[in-house]
Amino acid sequence: MPWSTAFDDPVQIGGRRRLLTLQQAADYIMQLPEDAQHEAHWQTAIETLIHAAETGGGWLMFARIAMLRALNADGRHGDQ
Repeated sequence: MPWSTAFDDPVQIGGRRRLLTLQQAADYIMQLPEDAQHEAHWQTAIETLIHAAETGGGWLMFARIAMLRALNADGRHGDQ
């Protein structure tokens, strides 16, 4: 499954910004400070994004859920 694959439902960040694809989600994580990227919830999100890109199937849904959980754990869901 290519990194350009879209989530079934976008990952909402704040009022206007949305992550539509696996690539956008990966890019978002890579823009976080390095210490934040190493936190367990972001590592889980990264791992599930990679699995989704490599295998597809249900991993796309798991990747979206992992992104939402990481955003909520960081308190970033309503920010940016």
